[in-house]
Parts: sequence; structure tokens; C-alpha cells
Amino acid sequence: MKKSLSLFFCGLLSLTFLLAQSSSMYLQTSEMNHQMVQYTADKGSIMRFYATSNPMEFRGSVSGYNSPERRQRLLQLIADNLKQLEQVDFDKWNINGKVDYILFKRNLEDEQYKLQQEQKDYAQITRFLPFSERIYTLVKPRSRGISVVGQDVAKELNSILKEVTQANEKLKKEEGFEQNLANLAAESVKALQGVLKSYYNFYNGYDPMFTWWVSKTYTSLDTDLETYAKSLAGKGKPNPTQKDDGSGIIGNPIGRTELIRQLKLEFIPYTPEELTEIANKEFAWCDAELLKASREMGFGDTWKAAQEKVKNSFVAPGQQPQAMLDLYNQSVDFLKKNDLVTISPIAEETWRVNMMSPERQLVSPFFLGGETLIISYPTNTMTYDEKMMSMRGNNPHFSRATVHHELIAGHHLQGFMNNRYKTYRNFETPFWHEGNALYWEFILWDMKFPRSPEDRIGMLFWRMHRCARIIFSLNYHTGQWTPQQCIDFLVDRVGHERANAEGEVRRSFTGSYGPLYQLAYMVGGLQFYALKKELVETKKMSYKQYHDAILQENAMPIELLRAILTNQNLKRDFKTQWRFYDK
Repeated sequence: MKKSLSLFFCGLLSLTFLLAQSSSMYLQTSEMNHQMVQYTADKGSIMRFYATSNPMEFRGSVSGYNSPERRQRLLQLIADNLKQLEQVDFDKWNINGKVDYILFKRNLEDEQYKLQQEQKDYAQITRFLPFSERIYTLVKPRSRGISVVGQDVAKELNSILKEVTQANEKLKKEEGFEQNLANLAAESVKALQGVLKSYYNFYNGYDPMFTWWVSKTYTSLDTDLETYAKSLAGKGKPNPTQKDDGSGIIGNPIGRTELIRQLKLEFIPYTPEELTEIANKEFAWCDAELLKASREMGFGDTWKAAQEKVKNSFVAPGQQPQAMLDLYNQSVDFLKKNDLVTISPIAEETWRVNMMSPERQLVSPFFLGGETLIISYPTNTMTYDEKMMSMRGNNPHFSRATVHHELIAGHHLQGFMNNRYKTYRNFETPFWHEGNALYWEFILWDMKFPRSPEDRIGMLFWRMHRCARIIFSLNYHTGQWTPQQCIDFLVDRVGHERANAEGEVRRSFTGSYGPLYQLAYMVGGLQFYALKKELVETKKMSYKQYHDAILQENAMPIELLRAILTNQNLKRDFKTQWRFYDK
């Protein structure tokens, strides 16, 4: 009997240990980890090997341009991985593995779609590149260092040079064509320049006969290719939606169909029209709160006058960094006092601060964050009007809402935790990064972090701005608004300084941000807020447990984060369905 009990308890302890180990394991991995890591490494190898520039010559950077060969190799890699996914026993997996499967498959299919679209575009411009295959064939031996005959190389380059000259003459008689195709054609020629440069630099000086025969002909060909690339780019005709409306901002509206495709990729089950309606409802809430604060300040319903007073509370030149540090200390003390999230001492210790250059302030008129807080404030090189707009737009009450957005518990803490938990997950999305940072603005508002009506006006400015971003970006990408209309909307409806509004719109449409980036702040924030209601307000998790769990799962679409935290029974063909907005 004693022996049986002993065996029973040993078994129970072993089971407890295994469950603990399993739980601990899923803090950092899942059943998909291996394939995802392998794919990322394999893709990197292919990108580097088939690069059109030598990574060693450019400190490890690799051109984003896909040669025909690299494109086909990447498509094959994706097809192999999709086939591998068909073999897994999905239904037996933990929720972490299921979510990783769904998102990894989504990433593969999206990359496949983009490469196929790229191939279709390339097929339309091959008639301008009759010499392309000859160049790629010529340079192939270089990848393994195979010896070449200098005279033969010079003869082939000379023949290609004549073909480039003929192509350039023929191009002069061509009608203009779509700007995106003209840009692709020019980029394709520059890629050919790149592979030839790598080829030439490898043999030149090391192979005496190659150097003697090839140098002059190569230089002439390189010059003619450069001329041809510029000529191709110059043949581009902008779409009517890309014409300058007087703002100097020329972007690339993607249209309603592509917007919906990208929203589905982010697991957002709303149409552009529904998202605009949500933004208007949130705007109405902001309007009501703004009038309350305006009345408390003695301005009645003239909220712009109240906002004007707040704008003029800016600190003196040279004092902004200290003012931002004071706001940081206040926000972190508030987070700790209310036990809202785990903050690593190293995260507190290691954030840095820099000042933003005047040039960068043209597209980023407000400060940016992450591990480094980049402060936007005027310099001596700016005009009087530029200085005043910068100081007024970065006053302490406006900044009160955004210091924690940029540092802790926003972007700095996000990055800190992303580097430490489930680092194999490459599911980056602004709906997580920007949405979570904005969510903190919601929570701190609810918990009375703003201490005065001036603080509330400052925080409302940014909340209104995020509503406005949904409205102006969707109107722009569906072809209904011009950049100038977007600027005017920010000035009239939110209260932006005009130069700051121009910077925001320029950053939105001509920077490196995707079409959904600007709407991701408010939409992602509302998703996190809805999930908070579902888990925290029902006492299933504390605030701290919820906020720590968000950071420990790494970045991903919020609907899939919800699936993990609620342990949903997912199917392979999972589609977005969470209608999170219920106001």
C-alpha cells in the first residue's frame, strides 16, 4: 500500500513537473518555432546570394530589388514551406503553435502574392531590357570565382553596350507609361549595373588579362546603363491621383480593394466606411470632453481659444529635455503606484535621449521614441514662425500624453520585451506597436493621470489626432481627398499648427509607412481596450497580468493575441471575425 501511494505521488509530482515545464516552454517557443526560424535563415541566405549588389561592399546591407532569378528562388522557398505546413498535425497543437501556424502561413501567402504581382509588373517592362539575360548569364561564374577569359568578356560587354545604345534610341520614340512601371524598369537597369559592378570589382586588378581587356568597355557600359535608367524613369506618367495639388506632397493612393485586402491581413473585419464611422464616433466623444475642459478653463464652448492657451504654455528654448524627463518620471511613478505592468530595472536604466535635426522635423514635427527618445524642438537655424510652431506644438500638456507612449509603457518597453520573449515571431504590425502605445493613453485617462483641464486638452489633442488619422488616410487612399484637404482637416478639426499638419501628412504618404499605419493607432488601441474589458473587467486577469501577457507574446495582430489569452479552439482556415467595437 505504502509503495503504491509512493508511486502515485511520484507520478503526480512528475506530471506537475511536466506541466510546469510545458507552461514554461511556451513562454519562449511553440511547435512552429523550428520551421519559422529555418525559413527566416533560408530566406536571408537566398536574399544575400542572389543580391544585385555585393553585401560585402555595402557593410552587409542587401538590395531589396529582386532579380528574376531571386524572385523565382523565393517563390520556390515559399512553396516548399507551404507544402511543409500541410503535413503538420494542427489540431493536436497548443494554442501558441496554432496561432504561429496561422500567422506564418499568412505571411508566406502575402509574400507569395507580392512576388507574383512583382512578376506581372516585370513582364510588362522586359521589352525595355533585351540585354538583361545576357548580363545575368555573363556574371554567373563570379559567384564561385570561376576563371574567365578577359578578351571574351570584353567582346560580350561591347556587344551588350551596342544593344543598350539601341534600346536608348528606341526609347526616345516611346510614349510615356505608368510611373510605377517606369520606376521598376529604371530599378531593373540599376540592378544590372549592380551585378556588373560586383563582377568587375571581383576580377579587376586580380586577373591581369581581365583588367587589360575589360576596363574601358565596362566603364562605357556602366555610363550608358546609368543614362538609360534615368531615361526610363523620365518616361513615367503619374496617375491623376498622384498629381501635386499645391501641397508638394505626392503619394500613391492604393484604392479601396487593396485597403480591404490589407485589413484582412491584419485581421480587421471592418470596411473602410465602417472604420470611418468608428472614427467619427470617437471624435464625438473627444468633442464632448474637450468642451468640458474648455468650460473649466473659462472659455465656454470656444475650445480653440482654450487650446490656444495650452499651446502657449511651451517651455523656453533649451528646457525641453528637462521638461520631458519630468513627464517621464511622473508617468513611470504612476504606473508603479497603480501596479499596472512589470518594468525591468534595465529597461528604466538604458533608454537614451537625442535632439531631432531640423531636416527630420519637416516630416516628424513631434518627438519619436523607442530605446531613444528623439525630441523635436526648434534650433537656431529655423525661422521665427517655424520656431513658434515647433514650441507650441510640443508644449508640456500635449507631451503629457505621449512621453509614456514613446518610452514606458509604450515603445521602449515594447522593444525591450520583444527582444526577450518569443523572438522568433516575425509578425510585426502597427496595430500592436502603435495600438498598444495608444491604449496606454486610454488607460491613463481613465485613471485620472491628467491633473488639470489643460492636461486633458493636451491628451485630447492626440486622441482627436488619432481619430483624424483614420479619416484622412482612408479618404486619401480611396481617392476622395487630396493631401491638401488632409492638411486642412488636421488644422481645422484637430487644431494642428499648419507646418506640423504638413509634416504629418507628408510623413503619412511619402515616408516609409504603409497605407494602414496611420489608422492602426486608434483601431489597435480600441482592440486592446476591448480585450481589457473582456479579461480585466471580468476579473479573469489583473491589469498587471494582462499587460505583462501582451508584452510576453511579442507583436502580432490583436485578434490572434486574444485567441491565445482566451485559449480559443482555432481551425487551420481561421478568418477574422472579432467585431471589437460596440459603442
